[in-house]
Amino acid sequence: MVNNNERYARIFVRMALAVTMLSAVADRFGFWGDNAAWGNWQNFERYTRQLTFFLPEILSKISAYAATFLEIVLSLMLVLGFKTKLTSIATGCLLLIFALAMSVSLGIKAPLDYSVWVGSAAAFLVASQSKS
Repeated sequence: MVNNNERYARIFVRMALAVTMLSAVADRFGFWGDNAAWGNWQNFERYTRQLTFFLPEILSKISAYAATFLEIVLSLMLVLGFKTKLTSIATGCLLLIFALAMSVSLGIKAPLDYSVWVGSAAAFLVASQSKS
């Protein structure tokens, strides 16, 4: 039996993960203005190329589109609470891949500064506490 505190905490983590990923998507489309990390799609593709230096350029470009698509879809699924366990596992895997790529290409400090490891762990925690 899940008490209300656990339910609200799980909802809070789902919303935090979703908003965080949607904020990153908004950044790469230029919606954050001067507060942007990338500010536009071209800068995001360059950053993705830096993280995926070991891939051919076309696969790096595809990974930028795939990551963006997955971040949008998974965020919406988290907000709606749709297939929460599967969605949380997929979110945790996506963030884990991102954290590993950042660690290899930029060093361990970068994913720590952006709490990517924490996001991945939080997604896996939500998955472990979800029934469906």
